[in-house]
Amino acid sequence: MFETLTERLQAAFKGMARRGTLKPGDIEDGLRQVRLALLEADVHYLVAKELLERVAQQAMGESVARALNPTQQVVKILNQELTKTLGEPGRLNLIGKPPRVILLVGLQGSGKTTTAAKLAAQLRARGERVGLLAADPYRPAAVTQLASLAEKVGVPLYGAGEPDAQRMVSGGLQAAARAGITALVVDSAGRSQLDSELMQELIALRQMLQPCETLLVADAMTGQQSVSIAQGFHQALGLTGLVLTKMDGDARGGAAISMRSVTGVPIKFIGVGEGIEALEIFEPTRLASRILGMGDVLGLIEKAEAVVSQDQAQAQAERMLKGEFTLEDFAAQIAQVRSLGPIGQLLDMMPAGLPAAATKIDSQAAQRQLDQTLAIIRSMTPGERRKPDLLDASRKRRVAAGSGTSVQQVNQLLQQYRQVRSMLKTLGKSGRPGKGRRLPWPGVR
Repeated sequence: MFETLTERLQAAFKGMARRGTLKPGDIEDGLRQVRLALLEADVHYLVAKELLERVAQQAMGESVARALNPTQQVVKILNQELTKTLGEPGRLNLIGKPPRVILLVGLQGSGKTTTAAKLAAQLRARGERVGLLAADPYRPAAVTQLASLAEKVGVPLYGAGEPDAQRMVSGGLQAAARAGITALVVDSAGRSQLDSELMQELIALRQMLQPCETLLVADAMTGQQSVSIAQGFHQALGLTGLVLTKMDGDARGGAAISMRSVTGVPIKFIGVGEGIEALEIFEPTRLASRILGMGDVLGLIEKAEAVVSQDQAQAQAERMLKGEFTLEDFAAQIAQVRSLGPIGQLLDMMPAGLPAAATKIDSQAAQRQLDQTLAIIRSMTPGERRKPDLLDASRKRRVAAGSGTSVQQVNQLLQQYRQVRSMLKTLGKSGRPGKGRRLPWPGVR
């Protein structure tokens, strides 16, 4: 996410930092580079102009001139202004009599159907009685896809089997009300804002549904075009929010900054992957930090907390510091790392130089390596996992055959495990690792 934009901004900041004390001309040169980076990332030129005018006005003040590190002060100001440009944190306004309707609209291929399922999963986790309503009679297999996703999420599907969108909506809405559904997510057919006939149909559906939220699902990779798309839908429907999808791809990031600023419509969610769980509530502070290369440590902590409870983490830590670290514990940690998401995506949330390193990591290769490590450990007997010293040459050959690996790979894993165990014993005795030593990433060599 935002790799190119972040790299260009970091280069501009480094250029200012090399000058030490910043003069007005230095700040102007640095902000000119920032402007070019924003424009190359498809940020609307008026948005970039207004943003940097606000930054320049503050950066020329005495607080920057007298600062011990003036470049950091400029970055801080840019971070604050970028956060303001991105708007408020995403919140759904579920008000009114159930079923409270959330209508998803947008172009075909923008990711509405998958987003509908992701949103349904989030609402279900919050305690809502959720239903999905199919309102796309045009795309082949649209209802079949939504039915499959509804089953995966564990929510009922309404509107299937009707010949047109109006009957799908009217019948589905009545059935959802009878079933006691409290939140109904509607997947409408994809259409262009320039297609007047289909837009009129969508306006009629909106009047029937009376949604509390009308969300435009937009592909973040569409760049400058996304602004006109958002404006067209907003003028016709009165959007209440935006959902930006494919933010985990090679999107240059301009859509996220431009759409909110030009339309005034808040961003509610961002899609960061294909999985049902890969929908994040929009947090402008965190997104601004990631754009500027500062990472998103809070987001990383939340991912970890969703996988491991505090009590579980504390119990694991105490066992490790006592030297009770087995290959079963090693496998459990690897499984936890896998569940956090792709390794490259995790590194992207780290501050400093790690996001740049993330772009050089082949996430699929790293994921395969983790799977291979788990396969080796699971090919061992419970006794071998608890006492790896039992693994003689014969047992190692058996484990290698059972996991589809080589004896050399089994030996590499055992060596890595012993290194981790040694580090943990040192940490348990002294309270800190030995000088110059670090814990290896579990399962990745």
